[in-house]
Amino acid sequence: MKFILKWEELALFALSIYALYDMQVQWWIYLLLFLGPDISMLGYAAGNRAGAISYNLFHHKGIAAIFFIAGWLPGSWTLQVTGIILFGHSCMDRTFGYGLKYFTGFKFTHLGLIGKQEDSK
Repeated sequence: MKFILKWEELALFALSIYALYDMQVQWWIYLLLFLGPDISMLGYAAGNRAGAISYNLFHHKGIAAIFFIAGWLPGSWTLQVTGIILFGHSCMDRTFGYGLKYFTGFKFTHLGLIGKQEDSK
């Protein structure tokens, strides 16, 4: 089942790339901001709880949707692009097994332990 979820996330990541292309976003902006959500990992300097909260805030697809809709309603291109970037980044992370974090530590995610191999049955 995890294999199917990874392919689904990969497809959604591709959709986010297409959306940015369709909105005519310059690629250097996309590349510059694409890894931006990972700055939220600095929250782990204040402990596991603060780290998980800050990481999840920047990697939650619901937050990405809020940014996109907040930009779509008044017509703010910047908020729409921010929402797409957050969404695409979250999809890319989940393709590699990095899910939303639990308070117990960085490697504990809603997708399971990071790096733990699962049977491909």
